[in-house]
Amino acid sequence: MDQWQSPIAPGISWYQESVGERPTYPTLDGSRTVDVAIIGGGYTGLQAAFNLARAGVSVALLEAARLGDGASGRNGGQLNTGQRWWPEDLEKQVGYERSKILFDMAEDAKRHLLDFASAHGIEMDYRPGQLNVSHKRGHEREYQANAQIAAERYNYPHISFMDGKETAERLGSTSYHCGVRDTGTGHVHPLKLLVGLARVASSAGAQIYENTRATAIEKTRNGPGGKILVKTAKGTLTADRVLIATNAYIGNLEPVTAAHIMPIGSFIAATAPLDDFPDVIPGGEAVADSRFVVRYFRKDKDNRLLFGGREVYSSKNPQDTAQAIRKQIIETYPALKDVPVTHAWGGNVGITLPRQPFVREVMPGVTSIGGYSGHGVMLSNYCGKLYADTVLGKATDLDHLAALNIRAFPGGTHMRTPLLFLALTWFALRDRL
Repeated sequence: MDQWQSPIAPGISWYQESVGERPTYPTLDGSRTVDVAIIGGGYTGLQAAFNLARAGVSVALLEAARLGDGASGRNGGQLNTGQRWWPEDLEKQVGYERSKILFDMAEDAKRHLLDFASAHGIEMDYRPGQLNVSHKRGHEREYQANAQIAAERYNYPHISFMDGKETAERLGSTSYHCGVRDTGTGHVHPLKLLVGLARVASSAGAQIYENTRATAIEKTRNGPGGKILVKTAKGTLTADRVLIATNAYIGNLEPVTAAHIMPIGSFIAATAPLDDFPDVIPGGEAVADSRFVVRYFRKDKDNRLLFGGREVYSSKNPQDTAQAIRKQIIETYPALKDVPVTHAWGGNVGITLPRQPFVREVMPGVTSIGGYSGHGVMLSNYCGKLYADTVLGKATDLDHLAALNIRAFPGGTHMRTPLLFLALTWFALRDRL
């Protein structure tokens, strides 16, 4: 029996085990009237709730499961830099001026998150540094240009090119051929961040309800004075405004959001501590590679390797997930073939067709925000704050995201998932060739 088959924590992420018992919040039972109702208890919803409540706005938040059960509590923890696209690639789509605005907005998002955690005493295990690496040969010019463009055109001097030798040294692996090192960003423990954010939002006066699924959104009447009803199994919220922040878990609640944000499985495994392998990412940076079906990994403060990716496999059996990810770990680090995987977990994250955030008023008074496409830790927190600022009458950068051309997925409700499966199968195959 291989050592990897040692017991896997069933359905429990390493994040959850390292945090311990999470605070609980009540289920909505009865009817409430508030200024703003928020559907979804991830980073976006909680940041919006905190900033609104702090400003004296009455706000109630509904979470269908437990806070932290969604992508905000179990993601890869990488902050990244800029938007999902490299700035030079985004520039080809929207022009330099808009690309620069969106890049600067992402930098504001990064500063906001770090400042927020510091100001409110949230220990989220921040560690600096990120490596973006190429799994194919012949991309040295692209990575060199990325560092140069970031410094010269985007006023971001923190990216440096790594040749093959430096890449191997910083990774402790010869599986990648070149890359860039970003010293202006880092990675965090996502569930610690979420638990702290919920605590701060509740202390500010936000009403938070767990295990309370929104079942319908309805207008009481059209025109001035009309309210919005958010229905649940045991009660309702009546509000002037509603924020949909469900991301990948919209289900059938609202059709416009469902057409534009696709759920896709994301899986992560954690190894036992790598105390005997000091050469694995010796600088402690997070890593993301150049595959379309991205592999991302990092060591946490306990020296465990957290390795994730999106493959076209789906299983509720954590043993199967562990086996699949373990193969990827060994491809990258053959010396870890006997290191046990202790935890494996997964769930849905939200993507959009162009891999850019979806921000739209989907019906009068109802705004939907999500689809961060793997770039959500800092952007989702910032978008929640920007939504609150918008409600409070402040000019915000949210308009720049709302102006993006986010097309619906083709195929309608019944064909979106099969088409996405075929597309990801093709891209995963292309990554291997």
